[in-house]
Amino acid sequence: MVHAHGRIRLHDDEKFVRGVVARLTRAHEASQPSQWKMGDGPKDYIDALLRRIVGLQIDITRLVGKSKLGQDEVARDICGAGHALRACGQHEIGDAVLARAGDRAAPLPSPRPAPLP
Repeated sequence: MVHAHGRIRLHDDEKFVRGVVARLTRAHEASQPSQWKMGDGPKDYIDALLRRIVGLQIDITRLVGKSKLGQDEVARDICGAGHALRACGQHEIGDAVLARAGDRAAPLPSPRPAPLP
């Protein structure tokens, strides 16, 4: 987990917003077999959408990181996450999660009594 600290600037100018949306579009369309481009959409429609977007720019001054491997979770959930990470090829982090599952996991929660009517 990472917390970013800094100064936020709002941008409502068309050039800034169009540039950000174009970069995001290229990044997210890159893995598609038939890549969509902003120029593929009707110009008046794209322009109308862009007028409704406010761009944010964060000048980051400090990053604070914390390593968490699910130590607040139930052991079976931690193990499930560790095995799922290994199954998708993330062996190093999966092994780290599984190694901590036994001694860092929270016990199963006790059943809560039913509320009174």
